[in-house]
Amino acid sequence: MMFGLGAAMDRGSTNLITRALAAVGESVDTVPDPTQIHYHLPASPAHPSGLEVKVWRDFDAFVAELTRAFPAEAAGIAKFYGECWRVFNALNALELKSLEEPAYLLGQFGRRPGACLTLASFVATNAGDVARRHIRDPELLAFIDMECYCWSTVGADLTPMINAGMVFCDRHWGGINYPVGGTGVLADKLAEGLVAKGGAIEYGTRVTGVVVDGATGAATGVTTADGRTFRSKTVISNATRWDTFDGLVPRTATPPEEASFRSKYKKAPSFFSMHLGIKAGTLPPGTECHHIICESWARMEDARGTLFVSIPSLLDPTLCPPGTHVFHAFTPDWVDAWPVKADDPEAYKAAKEKAADEFVARLEAAAFPGLAAGTLFREVGTPRTHRRFLGRTDGSYGPIPAKRLAGMLAMPMARTGLKGLYCAGDSTFPGQGVNAVVFSGVGCAHRVLADLGRVPTLPVVDGAFNALLRAAREWA
Repeated sequence: MMFGLGAAMDRGSTNLITRALAAVGESVDTVPDPTQIHYHLPASPAHPSGLEVKVWRDFDAFVAELTRAFPAEAAGIAKFYGECWRVFNALNALELKSLEEPAYLLGQFGRRPGACLTLASFVATNAGDVARRHIRDPELLAFIDMECYCWSTVGADLTPMINAGMVFCDRHWGGINYPVGGTGVLADKLAEGLVAKGGAIEYGTRVTGVVVDGATGAATGVTTADGRTFRSKTVISNATRWDTFDGLVPRTATPPEEASFRSKYKKAPSFFSMHLGIKAGTLPPGTECHHIICESWARMEDARGTLFVSIPSLLDPTLCPPGTHVFHAFTPDWVDAWPVKADDPEAYKAAKEKAADEFVARLEAAAFPGLAAGTLFREVGTPRTHRRFLGRTDGSYGPIPAKRLAGMLAMPMARTGLKGLYCAGDSTFPGQGVNAVVFSGVGCAHRVLADLGRVPTLPVVDGAFNALLRAAREWA
């Protein structure tokens, strides 16, 4: 489900993946998805057969469908998503760079004061606050929770409104677009472009530590598992905050502010996932690409409580042989739920297959009858699989608020308390989600260039402004 691949370069700034590829002279062909999600949600007195909603690419069609399900909340639906559009339109009017760099911010304020003030008014607000301001129906509020949970892994009360506005509107503005050939094409193209621009990429090279200069206390390079040391003016970590400061940075060099981060955020779960190859006739006519299934609102955030499905070959048939489909299904799960592989590998394999059988049975009951009989191939992964192959602590999806926070104010920026070390990715502002992570990379690159003197800055203002940002994070 790829955001940020809108094609037009003259329709705002939120098509961040398209812009990142263009910066290195690359592009990808994409297929538009007519829907973002087909929701299959719990039954209720108002919806005895279950709440079925499709998030159409066309915004008016989506609102019309949701309003048919909740006719008494027509005004509330329009007002809530209208607030989301206020946020998105403000974001889309700005050139998105580092919010830590005051020269850039002042320039944007001079050009677009209204957009900047709009975003400032929402920066400490969560989506649940706005939803309850306009909506009363508890089932519709639960739907808004699911709209947030499906990408942030928390409900609306813990999801920053600015993130929600970006996701809920970009799916209609730029749309959900699938890269022809699979999502791996994005990484391939970016790598090709970086090398063509003079960069170098070390494949199969595990970083084991950040080098900290004893005299200056600054990060000056990294060490790798094969014994090499790479020296640099700056170090940028795309690892999680836990992997960066528990596994790479020497404990004696870990800045105190990381303790503050851990008091506010905790690890999100990982996933139990299945990759299936299925007969094309297994799918009911009119099946959409992406589905979310929840049988019980009370279990929505539980381990294996919500089921996610993606069938990308519906959009790009070249992904698999004729007469078949790629069927990816996954559900949040915790690494602690799985036995240690080394102790009893056969028990681990049996547990995986048992969980997969139960997963398939739930999918069959909810939306995909005959899935088991139509399966030609099945490969199963657990949170341990994610931890091993993605190099992420506990296989976690990223950080989620450990308590209710003031919108986005508490999220760390690219600069860290260790001089010369920067962070990008889902542990950094603005958080989880494809476009948000790309935004973090764009912002990080800009902040690094400013610190290296490659872009104009305001040195006198910079220090005071960033001190204010740190104080705001502590307060939040």
